Amino acid sequence: MRAPMGTIGEAAERVVEIMRRLRAKDGCPWDQEQDMRSLRPYLIEEAYEVLDEMDKVSYGGPWHPLAEELGDLLFQIAFHAQLASEQQKFNFADVCNAIADKIERRHPHVFGSQKIEGSEAVLQNWAKLKAEERQKKTGQRGSVLDGVPTAAPSLQRAERLAEKASRIGFDWPDIKGVRAKLDEELQELDEAIARGHRDDIEHELGDVLFSVANLARFLKTPAEDATRQANRRFTERFHKVERKLEERGIGFGEAKRELLEMLWQEAKKEGP
Repeated sequence: MRAPMGTIGEAAERVVEIMRRLRAKDGCPWDQEQDMRSLRPYLIEEAYEVLDEMDKVSYGGPWHPLAEELGDLLFQIAFHAQLASEQQKFNFADVCNAIADKIERRHPHVFGSQKIEGSEAVLQNWAKLKAEERQKKTGQRGSVLDGVPTAAPSLQRAERLAEKASRIGFDWPDIKGVRAKLDEELQELDEAIARGHRDDIEHELGDVLFSVANLARFLKTPAEDATRQANRRFTERFHKVERKLEERGIGFGEAKRELLEMLWQEAKKEGP
């Protein structure tokens, strides 16, 4: 095995060469069988594994596992670039240059002579530049909401849609309006529940969740991240409840509601 190389360029070339070798006629049978469709779940899985390690680092965990997971994600990108290269469409260098060109083009205040003050102005200019790029490519300016993946997790997508709309001024002036909107949507949900109509309940619940995601944007606490951490806390606390039940010799489904609530409160006090 070759020793790790020192420069970024050499390291990237090593990854590309390994990928090319895996796909060669005398390479790995599994890698040879893959195509764009078969790789989809692996790309998503690797992205979520990166998120897991980011969460751990955020709460004081080690950094090295994050580097490993980022490497796994990078390898997925190299894999797709190799597939495209075999079809003579583009290669890994084209991928790197495409994002480098885009970032430079959309940061004229850094790589050009344009003067922009503040992050809000940067985002507004970003939306303007994207519209100009779409105009050149397609002949249409399109929508400021373009580019938010429909397959993204719903809370994340809701937050991104609201954030993109805010770039052209479609937004609340302060958090009070956002919070009041959530109260309004909760009231409408209560009314729908009272009516008992399933479609109305789904509609109003969706509005509540969208409002929560928008509130998360104002609080600079991504709804998807907050929910993921809430899931983590629930899982850890529930595991504690299960252990406490086992210590008491109580099987699943045998505990009374009052005992479960008591054990849950104990688990909460123990943290996290």
